[in-house]
Amino acid sequence: VDLSAWAARGQVGYTFKQHRWRPMVMYGYQTFSGDDPNTQKLERFDPLFFQGSPSSWATGSKSSFTFINSNVQAHQLTVSISPTQQDKFTLRYAHIRANELRSPIQFGQATRFDLATGSGVVAGVTDPHLADDIFLEYSRIINQNTFLTAGVSASVPGKGLELAANDDLPVWLGGFVNIVVNY
Repeated sequence: VDLSAWAARGQVGYTFKQHRWRPMVMYGYQTFSGDDPNTQKLERFDPLFFQGSPSSWATGSKSSFTFINSNVQAHQLTVSISPTQQDKFTLRYAHIRANELRSPIQFGQATRFDLATGSGVVAGVTDPHLADDIFLEYSRIINQNTFLTAGVSASVPGKGLELAANDDLPVWLGGFVNIVVNY
C-alpha cells in the first residue's frame, strides 16, 4: 500500500492556582489526515487503537462514537473549576471539521450518489463542518478507592453531515454515570 498519512495533536493550558476553585482553561487542536481522492496514494490516517476519552485523543464527546480520528480535525476548548479538593466540574467544547472533502470520515463508510453536481458516487462530505460538541462532566472523589463521574453531552450536526444526509439532523444527546471502585 502506498501510504502517506499523518496526525498531530497539541494543547496548551493554564491553571489559576492562586484563585479560589482553581479555574483551568485549555485549548487543544488535533488533526488526522484524510485521503485525497485526486491521488493514487492512500493518505488517510489509520488510528489502529485510540483512547476514547475527550481528555485524550477522542475527537469531541458524542462525535467520538462516529469519527474515529481519520480525516478529521478538532479545535477543543476545556474549562474546569474545583470547588473542593474532591469535586471538579469540566466543560468541554469541540468544533469538528473534515480535512478532505469527498473522502471517507470513518472506516466502512458507504458511498452515496451525488445528484447535485452529477459527479456520480461520492464518499465523505461536501462541506467540512461536521459537528459541534458540548460536554459537561462532574467528578467526585468519594474516598481513596471510590470515584464518581457523571456527564451530559450534546453533538450538534454541522452542514457537512446534514448535506450528506440530505436532511436536518437532530441534536445527539447523551448522559452517563460511572462509579469506579479500586480494591
